[in-house]
Amino acid sequence: MRTKTLVLSSLLGLAAFPLVAQTNVYSVNAVGYVQTTFPQGQYKLFCNPLNTTNNTIGNLIKNAPDFSNLYKWNGTAYQTATYASFLGGWDLPTITLNPGEGAFFNSNGPFTNTFVGEVLQGSLSNSVPVGYAIRSSQVPQAGPVSTVLGLSNLSDFDNLYQYTPGVGYTTYTYVSFLGGWSPSEPNLAVGEAVFLNTAAGAKWNRTFSVNN
Repeated sequence: MRTKTLVLSSLLGLAAFPLVAQTNVYSVNAVGYVQTTFPQGQYKLFCNPLNTTNNTIGNLIKNAPDFSNLYKWNGTAYQTATYASFLGGWDLPTITLNPGEGAFFNSNGPFTNTFVGEVLQGSLSNSVPVGYAIRSSQVPQAGPVSTVLGLSNLSDFDNLYQYTPGVGYTTYTYVSFLGGWSPSEPNLAVGEAVFLNTAAGAKWNRTFSVNN
């Protein structure tokens, strides 16, 4: 499993700024691409890390292996979409996958998808509803989920479930009187989403600039 982030060179300048650990970004206009690899026959919890004018799966994920499935949680159940090239692609191509959301993908063969779009900047707000929800960072950056990526306004005993393909969930619990996350603060990769279960909702807010 590997997620690789590269941002395209800007035509407006030659300055280079750090965006993601172990990754160099060469951008002024913050347009880029992220390559996300999906293992065959395993579920992967992922997100769309870049914004486009059409954040639907029909536009974002093309040429997937036939009979691959995408599962997007709507708060009570999964919306399931199946890809079949001989039928024109996705059977539900209008399912949205905006930055800050997430979904499961089960690939029917080795597959790497390239997401192309804009790195969101400025004051970004991503609400987490009460109960179970799949959410992600709105910017293509790896790091600790709260101290770097901005997940906040949690209640004691809220849970975060990080999914590893072929392994399953690792559970992290927020306990403020123990200093935060237990057993440790989750670290997320670029393009990774997580399941959250919150008692009163939460905020995944971030002020971000590629120049910082």
